Amino acid sequence: MKKITLITFIILSMSFAKAQEITGKWSGKLNIQGTELRIVFNIEKSDSGYTTTMDSPDQGVNGIPTNSTEFTTPKLKIEAKAMRMIFEGTQISENELKGTLTQGGSGKAISLTRSTGEVENIRPQEPVAPFPYSSENVKFTNTVENVTLAGTITYPLGAGPFPAVVLVSGSGPQNRNEELLGHKPFLVLADYLTKKGIAVLRYDDRGTAESKGNFATGTSENFANDAEAAFEYLRIQSNIQKDKTGILGHSEGGLIAAIIAARNKDVAFIGLLAGTGVAGSPLILEQTRLIQKADGFTDEQNEAAYAIGKGAHDIIYKEKDGDSLKIKLREYYSNLWAAATDADFPQGMTKEQILQVQIGQLSNPWFVNFLTYDPATALKKVTCPVLAINGEKDLQVDANQNLPAIEAALKYAGNKDVTFKRIPGLNHLFQEAETGLPKEYGTIKQTYSPLALDIIGNWVIMQTK
Repeated sequence: MKKITLITFIILSMSFAKAQEITGKWSGKLNIQGTELRIVFNIEKSDSGYTTTMDSPDQGVNGIPTNSTEFTTPKLKIEAKAMRMIFEGTQISENELKGTLTQGGSGKAISLTRSTGEVENIRPQEPVAPFPYSSENVKFTNTVENVTLAGTITYPLGAGPFPAVVLVSGSGPQNRNEELLGHKPFLVLADYLTKKGIAVLRYDDRGTAESKGNFATGTSENFANDAEAAFEYLRIQSNIQKDKTGILGHSEGGLIAAIIAARNKDVAFIGLLAGTGVAGSPLILEQTRLIQKADGFTDEQNEAAYAIGKGAHDIIYKEKDGDSLKIKLREYYSNLWAAATDADFPQGMTKEQILQVQIGQLSNPWFVNFLTYDPATALKKVTCPVLAINGEKDLQVDANQNLPAIEAALKYAGNKDVTFKRIPGLNHLFQEAETGLPKEYGTIKQTYSPLALDIIGNWVIMQTK
């Protein structure tokens, strides 16, 4: 009986080895600090062996090239040097791979299965053509800085003229859909508003997608010039109501909307969608505290992190920019980490590498400007109608910190046409959330809470009657 079993096993093994093939689409889930991110390897046969591209559906990224793919039955190795990533695995059946994905020295176990079709990026709210409105891709210029920007205007059906809004994205380089983690919030918001009879212009940030310019050297003031150019361009369209055109800004975009409304009285209204009301330093310190607390940090750990962050911010306030700032930051962190070794730092990076990254981020022109700029400077001059909404679970722009500050600044301006909403259960992206942690954003199927969409849409309609 044992002999039959052994012979059967050998025959089955030989049969599998003969049929074994690695080409195709392999997908799996990588667990990163409690968040599951899907990855996909697309393996093809080439003249010299195999080639592979990588997709990250939950981050909205496809076709990432890799440097090498080595397959010797049943072992597979894929390397992407730019990402400092290596996958090493074993094909244990025709449709299953098991292995380890290592990035920056940190390895994670992952199982991959062969997929016969497209790996779904499930975002049920994402609109699908045909649309019940018209859409036009456009280009316009920020003449102050000679930056050409690209975007899309969606027009309701009919002759018009229509009331209109410009959508302004949050911090970081964003395309016209404000795309992140597989979500397209501005696409969903524009679709909703256009169906309600509002024309919408959304655009790629400078240096992003089809827009020209250099994002890396820009500050909020530069981005405000871009957004104001978008506003003026929208107003001159023949089927737009000039006196009923406003700006809706998300996160930093709310700060930008206020900057424009303070100096441009043609702005009919602004919406601060998780907009900031306090300067960047207290905002970031509170953001860090809330995120770390929700992620399980102790009070002692939070206090230590606060003190370190506050110390760095104090240096930035004093030095502002230039080589002196970088020198002072290097001294500060070198002293803090004097007893640390390379092994104490995450992701397999050396202490010097971490030091360079930290100094680069903190001395970046955008960060220095954002850290020291007080939104009240502009808000105290805003007299047009204002909507200010925040999610109750927003850990990045805390409603309790920012809404009262916005209210106080607008009160100083004598502005009485103001609407405030703190929406229960929503995070920074206005998704219905469990914790509000940023690592949760990509795992939530919903892109935009229907309640938040209704609040925004109904308010805009009221301003444009």
